[in-house]
Amino acid sequence: MRDALHAAMKVGIVHFMAYPECLRGEGPVVETVRRILEDDFFGAIEVTQVKDPAAREAVAKLCAQSHVQVGYGAQPVLLTERLNLNSLDAAERKRAVERMKACVDEAATLGATAFAVLSGPNVRDRREEAMQRLVDSLLEIGDACAARGLQFLLEIFDFDIDKKCLIGPSRDGAKVSRAVRKRHKDFGLLLDLSHLPLQHETPKQAFAAAKGQIAHIHIGNCVLKAGHPAYGDQHPRFGLSGGENDVPQLVAFLKELFAIGYLGKGKRPLVAFEVRPQPGESSEAVIAGSKRTLVDAWARL
Repeated sequence: MRDALHAAMKVGIVHFMAYPECLRGEGPVVETVRRILEDDFFGAIEVTQVKDPAAREAVAKLCAQSHVQVGYGAQPVLLTERLNLNSLDAAERKRAVERMKACVDEAATLGATAFAVLSGPNVRDRREEAMQRLVDSLLEIGDACAARGLQFLLEIFDFDIDKKCLIGPSRDGAKVSRAVRKRHKDFGLLLDLSHLPLQHETPKQAFAAAKGQIAHIHIGNCVLKAGHPAYGDQHPRFGLSGGENDVPQLVAFLKELFAIGYLGKGKRPLVAFEVRPQPGESSEAVIAGSKRTLVDAWARL
């Protein structure tokens, strides 16, 4: 069963969520990256900024030794530094774009083959203008990605619950993607099972809205019950009491991935866990539980 699963997809994991102490590019980055890379269940790892040059070099060497696919998630940089790629203020937007270009350079030094961002805060007024400024930013960053040979991804987030991003509804993500692809054919959307309940969308609805623009997939969980300790976009473990996603929802999600052709004969695309331990939980236990969830879901297809 495990062989069939790995023949159908390359399984990855978002390192900085599994080990949130590393989310700001500090902490035990090298040690925790090594733990993931020593697990042959994973064929891919997604990292973010690594502030210490020596640690960055060590991570790059470990990834090369492990023969894994490496992705770079710039989402933590954008969020923690309060950068806005769709700002209507030209100086603010330029600052965000230049910071992302620096991250593209770092991604290349880490051996990454893909680079992901998210949109800035949602707005009610001048929304179309904000979407155009986002496209402008993505085109500039896309130029930097193309120069470095990186696939470029825009992750879709919730627009009214937690992160409250401009993109946002999958239909708007598709609109932006189509505009960027006029210049960058290697651009696409990153859809996350964790985010779909927060976006008020089912997998079928999201995939239909983003048809032809989906380039990468994350899987995980979220909580919609207000007052719950993990409420919002916290990426708790599968099966958490009060959570939205467990084995049945992952089964349905995988079926839709087959239905749209993301998964299928002759393909082996990347599907990555994005899970985060809650206070008092073990990263290693949450990672192991995620693997069991995927294996169980695959067995029920």
